Amino acid sequence: MSEPLVLVTQSGAVQTLALNRPAALNSFTADLHAQLLAALDAAAANAEVRCVVLTGTGRAFCAGQDLADPAVAPDLTPGAPAKDLGEVIDKFYGPLCQRIRSMPIPVIAAVNGVAAGAGANLALGCDVVLAARSASFIQAFTKIGLVPDTGGTWLLPRLVGRAQALGLALLGDKLPAADAERLGLIWRCVDDAALQDEAQALAQRLAAMPVKALVATRKAMDAAAQMDFGQALAHEAALQRTLGASADYREGVEAFIGKRAPVFKDR
Repeated sequence: MSEPLVLVTQSGAVQTLALNRPAALNSFTADLHAQLLAALDAAAANAEVRCVVLTGTGRAFCAGQDLADPAVAPDLTPGAPAKDLGEVIDKFYGPLCQRIRSMPIPVIAAVNGVAAGAGANLALGCDVVLAARSASFIQAFTKIGLVPDTGGTWLLPRLVGRAQALGLALLGDKLPAADAERLGLIWRCVDDAALQDEAQALAQRLAAMPVKALVATRKAMDAAAQMDFGQALAHEAALQRTLGASADYREGVEAFIGKRAPVFKDR
């Protein structure tokens, strides 16, 4: 049997998913899409998993779409019909982006190397992004006559503002991880040797927190981008109404009053 395209490991309540096509810089094929989506679905359904770390094997996080994959490769024969890339987005990238954004637990991207095209935006769609100092982010789409996808047109301006987003997207220049942190595109840039340990420590920390509240915070911030201030206040009240009835809220208050560490169990 061939080696899995996504390696799944578990440490306590943290599950790590590693893209595993190192010879192809972990670029996407239809099979990699299917295995990653299945792994994310399994993590979402597993009550023992309270945080996911997404990373890559080898020297890349993900170089985007494998342009040799039959799902997207254009037929270069003169007069051949064009490939419907919109169908590819709808079939593969849309469901993957929606799965990450709707995970019932936090998702950390540990960007170990180049993250280009769809690979860059896959990482940016996660809740927290850590990157090795040697890693880089490249919006490579215009170089092959396309627009940013995998949520890039939504994510980039919200993360860094319109001016920086357009510069990154139009020029497609390589953005080193340290500059990505400086712009606010990612959470932290760390030394290469420390990346996986830092990601695991952060994941274990999040896994010990009330994950329902963490996920509600993600959803509230995403929703607030489409609301006015009054609507955001009303949405916050609705979320607090739900979370205030949870066992984790009770546990957090009891632990605070009792001066002990809380043990959160909701998911």
